[in-house]
Amino acid sequence: MTVPDYAPIGTVGRPVTKKADELPPVSISPSSPIEKVTGSRHLKAAFGYSLNGALRLLRETAFRHEIIAGVAIFAAFAAVGARFSDYVMMAIVMLGLFAAEALNTAIEEIIDRISPEWSETGRHAKDLGSFAVFCLLVVNGLTAAFVIIPKLILL
Repeated sequence: MTVPDYAPIGTVGRPVTKKADELPPVSISPSSPIEKVTGSRHLKAAFGYSLNGALRLLRETAFRHEIIAGVAIFAAFAAVGARFSDYVMMAIVMLGLFAAEALNTAIEEIIDRISPEWSETGRHAKDLGSFAVFCLLVVNGLTAAFVIIPKLILL
């Protein structure tokens, strides 16, 4: 497909900038990009961004439910005498779930920002993020069952 050429409409009364190669002045506002940092300052900044993300995620009801479920699972592990490797395995899949929940929340925030009206594409993006979280919820449930049920049968 080709885009047709359009003749300019009307005339320009005065140039937009003084010279064609000059860019118009940019004002600094709260929405300006964050300054990039390097070296050891980058580690501090990255930790701060991650902490802000975790604090934002704590406002999500689903994430708070996942934390409560994780605490319950670890309590059940303690009650049945799970091995250290079981705790490590469960911690790994829980962290995967938390990461998926964070990405799902990010998708939802972006869709709500760029497309506040209803759209099929926005709905698909949100549904796919939700499905990723669901898959990891199943993995967490199966992992917990894999550890807890055999120990209950042996009691």
